[in-house]
Amino acid sequence: MPVTIRDVAKEAGVSTSTVSKVLNNWSSISPGTCDRVHEAIKKLHYTPNARAVSFAKGASHNILFLSSLKKEEAYRNPHMFDILCGVRRTLADNGYTLMLTDLPDTPGPQEYLTGLIVNGIADGILIHGSCSFPQLARLLTENRFPHIHIGHPGPGSRMCWIDTNNGLAGQFAAQHMLECGYEKVAFIGERKTDHISTQRLNGFLGGMYDYGYRIPDEYIRYTDSTREDACRQTHQLLSLPVPPRAIICENNMLALGVVKALREKQLHIPDETAFLTFDSYPYSSIIDPIPTVIDIDVYDLGVQAAEMLLRKLKNPSLLVQTYTTLPVLRQGQSTAPIH
Repeated sequence: MPVTIRDVAKEAGVSTSTVSKVLNNWSSISPGTCDRVHEAIKKLHYTPNARAVSFAKGASHNILFLSSLKKEEAYRNPHMFDILCGVRRTLADNGYTLMLTDLPDTPGPQEYLTGLIVNGIADGILIHGSCSFPQLARLLTENRFPHIHIGHPGPGSRMCWIDTNNGLAGQFAAQHMLECGYEKVAFIGERKTDHISTQRLNGFLGGMYDYGYRIPDEYIRYTDSTREDACRQTHQLLSLPVPPRAIICENNMLALGVVKALREKQLHIPDETAFLTFDSYPYSSIIDPIPTVIDIDVYDLGVQAAEMLLRKLKNPSLLVQTYTTLPVLRQGQSTAPIH
C-alpha cells in the first residue's frame, strides 16, 4: 500500500496538519519538529500528493461552476457549454479541477451554496447567469468568497462579473446594415424581459440614431422566442405600408422563422429583403442562405472568466467588473451592399 501523510505523522509523532505545514514551509513549526517530519518522509519514502501539499493552505485546487442543468438545457442555453469548455481548459492548464453543480429545487437555494462554501469544497466559484438568485451577491460578498459572475448581474451589484458587450454587438449590426445601404431596418427580438435581447436592441437603436436614423416603433417586434412567432412577426412587418428593407434577428431560432416568412412571401434574399443574426451557433449552419452573423466567441468568454477568477484567488481584494471578447462580423449571403 502507498505511504500516506498519516503514516508520516505517526512515524514522526505529530499530527497530519503539522506534516502538511512542514511540507508547505510554515515558519511557525519548530526546527526540531521539521527535522523529525523530514526524517520520517525519508525513511518511509513518502511522496506528497497535491492534496497534502495544499491542505495547510486551505486550498482544494477545485473550482465550482454553478449553472442551470435542467433537462434539455443544452437546447435552451447552448452557449453555456462553450463557456464551460473555455473555463475547464484554463483551469486545467493551471492545476485546478472543475466541479459542475446546479441549485436544488428548494425555496432556499442559498443554504445549499452556503454549505459548499463553508465546507471548503472549492477555492472559488464561477456563476453562469442562468443560475443567479436575489441573495447571491450578499452571500458571496459577506463570505468574501472568490467568485466571478458570468453575465452582468445588474446595476449597482457588488459582485465581481464579466460579460460580453451585447450592446456593442447591436451597434455593430446597425453599422453593417448602414454600410450595405439599408436604412429601413427592423428588429425581431425575444421577450421584452430578456436581458440579452434588450441589450442588443438598445445597441442597435443607439447605433442607428448615431447616424441620424430613428427606427419606428412598428419596426421593433417581440416574440415568445419561437421560430413560429418570429415567422408571424415577420409577416406583420412585411404587411406594413412601408415594410423594412432588412431585418435583424436577435438569435438563430428567430432567424429560422424570418427565413421561413421571406420564402412564403417569395422574396429573394438579400436582393429584396436582407437579414442578419447574432451568434454563429447553434442553427446558423443550417440556415439557407448562409446568414451574416455578429458573433461573440463565448469559448473565449469562459477562458477570460477563469483567468479573472485565478487572479482573484491571488488577490482577494481585486474587484472585477468588466466587458470582454469583442463582437466579430462574419459576412454571409443574407446581406450585401445595395448597388
